[in-house]
Amino acid sequence: MKIAVLGSGIIGISTAWWLSQAGHEVVVVDRGSGPAQETSRANGGQISVSYSEPWANPQAPLKLARWLFKHDAPILFRPRLDPRQWWWGLMFLRECLPSRVAHNIRAMVRLSEYSRRTLREMRLDLGIQYNHLERGILNFYRDPVEFENSQKMAGIMRDYGVDRRIVTTDEIIQLEPALKHLRASIVGGDFTAEDETGDIYLFATALAEHARNRGVEFRFSTQLSRLISVGGRIQAAEVINSAGLYETIHADAYVAALGSFTPGFVTPLGVPCNVYPAKGYSATFDILDAEAAPMVSLTDSARKMVYSRLGNQLRMAGTAELSGYSRALNTIRCDNMTRLAREMFPMALDFDNVRFWSGLRPATPSNVPLIGRTRIQNLYLNTGHGTLGWTMGVGSGRALADLISGRKPEPEFPFLG
Repeated sequence: MKIAVLGSGIIGISTAWWLSQAGHEVVVVDRGSGPAQETSRANGGQISVSYSEPWANPQAPLKLARWLFKHDAPILFRPRLDPRQWWWGLMFLRECLPSRVAHNIRAMVRLSEYSRRTLREMRLDLGIQYNHLERGILNFYRDPVEFENSQKMAGIMRDYGVDRRIVTTDEIIQLEPALKHLRASIVGGDFTAEDETGDIYLFATALAEHARNRGVEFRFSTQLSRLISVGGRIQAAEVINSAGLYETIHADAYVAALGSFTPGFVTPLGVPCNVYPAKGYSATFDILDAEAAPMVSLTDSARKMVYSRLGNQLRMAGTAELSGYSRALNTIRCDNMTRLAREMFPMALDFDNVRFWSGLRPATPSNVPLIGRTRIQNLYLNTGHGTLGWTMGVGSGRALADLISGRKPEPEFPFLG
């Protein structure tokens, strides 16, 4: 079959790669000038199976209420005159019910484990270099109550086979000596040795080049205008090409991997897609003192920030703004990130030349992505991965390629269709 993949972030590129491996003719369409230019450009770098847990949980509504009027809150909800935002919020509250949480965790962990295993296979087979480290992820806590609550979640993860080990403050310092000056403020943590880190942009661009060499066609600087539906099928994708002219792209099947923008193209066709942008920030620092910078990837639970070493740089990322589609940088958040980085690693980083970035992470209320066939016979979704696009990306692409090719995907997951 000829298949049009709409979007070239980690999800779209992975889908295109695995479709081409299955023998399909593939064309990738993206408005950017190259692959991975938007949400897959500069994330936190973690492949974090151990934190494949939903934001929606019984404690979440109270936390969000406390953060509602704080400009530097880890999760910021700013009400807008947007029915989709309010519907997303109502469904988020539904997913906070205890009966929903375990179901969502199970789905997320299964897909994340499969994706990490797939990533390791691809790394060996393709020889892609992307500054990856297999040092695990260490999550540390400053609040005894939060630490105690976290042990319940760690227990659930262990029930699903994730070795998320509780560690003491002394063990934390042994695992990552760069935290020794913070010993007095740390009450404990958990550590998952199997988790990894790496530069998503380096991987995605390298995989796109491998796909191109295998015959995948990339149409960059090409803006999707609409999907044309006739008789319950997508007849064509109408685009504005790099010359500024309208044209149509015809295929046997279409994959919408457009991140937060997916609903705008599929909802008019009657396809449900409850995805809303959760805007995240990152800051990238050059490392000046390698001994004072961390080697283990870190999650500061209190501040909802992650730190990953990517070659000679440290990537810091976090926060979530549910406030629309603007990628404009909020100076309060940027200044706060620099201040926190100084507190964490005062002698290690170049604070005068920090590079800030923001991306619109496509979030579902449950944090379980939407993968599979829609009510339109030849239209498929691969979106809604939220903060776990890097963790779930290559596995999502492989699983969807199996579905399209008429094979049963390996992971146990609630696929659409």
